Amino acid sequence: MQDKEDERVLALIEEFLAARAARKPSPHTLQAYRRDLVAVAGLVAEAAPLPLATLPISALTTRALRTAFATFATPRAPASVYRAWSTWNNFFTFLVADGVVAGNPMSAVDRPSAPVPLPKPLRGEDTPERLLTAVARDDRRQRHPWPERDVAVLALALCAGLRLSELLALRVGSFTGRPRERRVEVAGKGGRPRVVPVEPELDAVLERYLDSRRRRFGAHTVRTDSALLVDRHGEPLRRGGLQYLVESCYRRAGITDRVPRGAQLHALRHTFATRLAEDGATASEIMWLLGHASLATSQNYIDVTAGQQRAAVRANRTNRALGTLLGGAQAPADEA
Repeated sequence: MQDKEDERVLALIEEFLAARAARKPSPHTLQAYRRDLVAVAGLVAEAAPLPLATLPISALTTRALRTAFATFATPRAPASVYRAWSTWNNFFTFLVADGVVAGNPMSAVDRPSAPVPLPKPLRGEDTPERLLTAVARDDRRQRHPWPERDVAVLALALCAGLRLSELLALRVGSFTGRPRERRVEVAGKGGRPRVVPVEPELDAVLERYLDSRRRRFGAHTVRTDSALLVDRHGEPLRRGGLQYLVESCYRRAGITDRVPRGAQLHALRHTFATRLAEDGATASEIMWLLGHASLATSQNYIDVTAGQQRAAVRANRTNRALGTLLGGAQAPADEA
């Protein structure tokens, strides 16, 4: 029988990922877990030196992990290093619970502070409306136009703040409640469910989409347990297909220059949150509606919005004229 200290790291990583899969994370998240675990384990094996395939768990000492993380961190952004540290911390927590190791060494391995990502909403005050208007038109230049479906996808992100994985998990029966009291039940990140109110306008967009779907594929394709979002063949949309759909909507609306780099569909969710903050929503309200795990993430939208408001006031032409009148002098800080 193999001693626990000789158990192979790669095999234990696969056990950990299999256990995590029960929580239904996105495939992208599981790939990120594997990538971070294998990358750091590979650095430990290289320093040992041992083949990664035969690296035993006993080789993952505190000293070895410190050295590996120092090397891992050198070319990477703090957010990437923090994510890897968190993944390894969860991995060792799993191993301790399983009796493979006696303790978790990650508390002795330095890590950057947890980053609070800056919001990346669509740029331009009229951009969401311009996007929806353009996509709602039946563009015959498209090979397979389906404006009702495309508007529904954009509206769910812009008016309910749903993530890509949450959109893909929606069923027709996820929407419940009487007219004007409609809501959508969302399977949130990390297994955290939430309920988001659905206003009559969004409800009407979804009904129009489902009616168009019945005409295309028949009423039997719109059962309550059916996937809400489907492709042009009536099959459930997948991650790549949904991403491509949103990108094509940006191109059709001519707003690709207004989409923050790397945001894509998430820019729609960030636009929803930013507009909530602009219209006076509290951090706790934003946290609940978007399914944030941390209040700090929600507060970030309010802080950024306040900064944008001050920048807008500073750019006011009357303020500039006043500055010219005063010869560039600033008013005392205690005078209002």
